[in-house]
Amino acid sequence: MPHTIRNEFDKHLTIKALLDAHERACKTKRYSREVLKFEIDLETNIVNLYKKLKNGTYKMGKYRTFKIYEPKERVIRALPYVDRIVHQWYIHEFIKPYVVPRFINDSYACIEGKGTHKAVDRAQEYMQKMKNKYGTYYIVKCDIKGFFYNIDKDILYNILKRFIRDDKLLALTYEFIYNDGEEVGLPIGNYTSQFFANIYMNELDHYVKEVLKVKYYVRYMDDFIMFVRSKEEARNVLKEVEKYVEIRLHLELNNKSRYYPNKMGLDFCGFRIYESYRLLRKRSIKKIKRKVRRWNLLYERGLLDLDKTVLEWNSWLGHSSHGKCYKLQMNMYNKILFKEYLKKPQEDAYGRIL
Repeated sequence: MPHTIRNEFDKHLTIKALLDAHERACKTKRYSREVLKFEIDLETNIVNLYKKLKNGTYKMGKYRTFKIYEPKERVIRALPYVDRIVHQWYIHEFIKPYVVPRFINDSYACIEGKGTHKAVDRAQEYMQKMKNKYGTYYIVKCDIKGFFYNIDKDILYNILKRFIRDDKLLALTYEFIYNDGEEVGLPIGNYTSQFFANIYMNELDHYVKEVLKVKYYVRYMDDFIMFVRSKEEARNVLKEVEKYVEIRLHLELNNKSRYYPNKMGLDFCGFRIYESYRLLRKRSIKKIKRKVRRWNLLYERGLLDLDKTVLEWNSWLGHSSHGKCYKLQMNMYNKILFKEYLKKPQEDAYGRIL
């Protein structure tokens, strides 16, 4: 694989590639008004987009801002649909094949075949290895304060310039990073933001692995874990990471970042993890309890969307089955007034990693 992307923009800019990007962009929004409007004259819209990208006149549209409240309150900024097509094209054609392969193996966010459950599996695997080697050990658990909102755009752009030497692609990258008018930060909601954030944190990954020589390290976006032998090593690693994050990335560790002995377990990616088992995080338990109460209330009033609820239940059941949660699952199942329509939990669904 070449070290930099050169003379690739026009090779990857085709009508077919943009149509494919449209198919990916509309996958979960096929019947939204914005997508239907775009598809009324799909061929013309794609050709017009192709021409703008080809001659360098493409500019992103205006953001629509709204808030979400799960898992916590966040401001989301959404672009017009046509811009989401361009983001899909850019990430699929350039970032995934050229940049993502340079990530370390233990980076788990926004990468095909990975995700939260694989991150949990790896963290538990490393905990078991440390336990077998040393008996007791220390966990260094960190995350970044206001991560997306505080990413330094100049640092991000300079990182991407190391990978991109294609002028047209670099101009488009500049548009993505600086278009929103904010001095710092990336808009939560952009497809590009997820990957740019990962590229930003990849700098820290290589520092931890190659300079600090931390063998057992796992990162999911801005949450990252290091497993070390002693309290002194944990203290030193945390100090060096804090310094690197501040000086090189212009970020700040959350004040909850700390180190502690392994007997306390690890709260990571939705689970409370120990060497031989894992439990669902308390926040997740409270959330499913609220949902069950709401489902029952809607069911009694004849307002429940059963199809949507079945999907939500199956999703939670699948997630919680990655932990030792059978009793909890059955407790929730038995409280549901319409449980005959739902999949029943299986006692053997959770398999320990030994």
